[in-house]
Amino acid sequence: MANPWQYLGWKCGLNSNLGAKMAINKLILKLATPVLMTAVLLSGVQVNFANAKEVEVERKTKRVPTLRSKVYDQLSRAQGSADAGNQAEAFNILDNVKSKASSMNSYELAMMYNFYAFIHYEAEKYDQAIAAFENVVQQQPIPETFEQATLFSLAQLHMMRGNYDKTIAKIEQWEVIQKGLHPSKDIPAKNLVLKAQAMYQKQDYATASEYINAAVLQIETNDLGFQVDEQWYVLQRAVYFELKQPENVKDVLLKLVKNFEAPKYWLQLAGMYAELGQEEKQLAVMEIAAQKSFVASGSDMFNLAQLYYYHQMPYKAAALMEKAMHEGKLPEDERNLTFLAQSWNLAKETEKAIPVMLSAAKLSETGELYAQLGQMYLNMDNWEQAIAASQQAIEKGGLRNGGTPHLVIGMSQFNVGEYNEALNQLAKAQEYDGSRGMAKQWSKFVEGERKQIATYASVGN
Repeated sequence: MANPWQYLGWKCGLNSNLGAKMAINKLILKLATPVLMTAVLLSGVQVNFANAKEVEVERKTKRVPTLRSKVYDQLSRAQGSADAGNQAEAFNILDNVKSKASSMNSYELAMMYNFYAFIHYEAEKYDQAIAAFENVVQQQPIPETFEQATLFSLAQLHMMRGNYDKTIAKIEQWEVIQKGLHPSKDIPAKNLVLKAQAMYQKQDYATASEYINAAVLQIETNDLGFQVDEQWYVLQRAVYFELKQPENVKDVLLKLVKNFEAPKYWLQLAGMYAELGQEEKQLAVMEIAAQKSFVASGSDMFNLAQLYYYHQMPYKAAALMEKAMHEGKLPEDERNLTFLAQSWNLAKETEKAIPVMLSAAKLSETGELYAQLGQMYLNMDNWEQAIAASQQAIEKGGLRNGGTPHLVIGMSQFNVGEYNEALNQLAKAQEYDGSRGMAKQWSKFVEGERKQIATYASVGN
């Protein structure tokens, strides 16, 4: 049978969804508001329900009555029933013990209520567990260590229930007892973290920062080889974010990527470098993440491709986009096809760019992509295709610069010897501010060429 005074431990952390509220990376980072989980409590922190002998040994200042064997036996039976999943029987045993409360000492009553609390907790009846734990500390005298363990349990449970002021109050009661027992000892890191969590939930981020920073520093500088819990860093990062301290957020993320091999931290670190305007470091971190196979989702692959494009590495951008779409991680929609085509085009891979841009243009509601396709054909000296694509652009409409396709058609018409039509199209191009200057230059050039050809023709005749 399990020891009825076994440890109870609960975890506490931050919600993993760190993206919505933390929209700080223009390309990558998606951090949601780091909300503290209320259903679990401090990682690595355990509440001690020590056995009776241990409690007597650890008694410091109080004279505490003894837990008699007959009471111990009944509590053990209740524990056995609870462990076997028979909570009703466990409660019946405890109720029978309670019926004799008038003959029980403070320590026995406290242990009885402790068992009520334990079984209520196992049944996820947290309000009842809180009430039972409150009854524990009301029984005096009881061993200080037992009282402290109960107060910490109460603090944790109040945290779970969203009673943040009560969380802090119980922790501070714990600390009063600790100061009496060990005046020279510092406040334990676990206490500081729990208070930091409560303050975070109260949106008192400055105070939360003081507590979590002290806790982290205490563990980082210890001589016992202890490591800071991952969720403590997560809380520290969240606090820094709320305080709008991106440099500190970045520093915490550096610790997270160093100590915990989690893809999200690498991606978030890259995002923070973007927030700080350190794009080269952002790219470096993203490439390391890619080497570790952490850049796996379609959105992350797209973001890295954008970084490659921004840093004048269009071939890498195109190759990554093509891979993402081939693997089905990105759809072959207008946005993705357009970006792929533009990347191939910038990489001087026009033959690869054209069919992709054509696919994108067919999906688009405007003629803008047909206009870009016309320019690609023009650069390849494919005059007929340039004319055809530009005409489709005009027909579809919705152009940012309506003069561009006319300009392309005019230049193409000139190259196939259609001077009059070229001049007509160039004249239309001059009607738009964005193409007027170049259209005028080309008009002069075409007119000059037409006159020269006419002169040669007259001399020949």
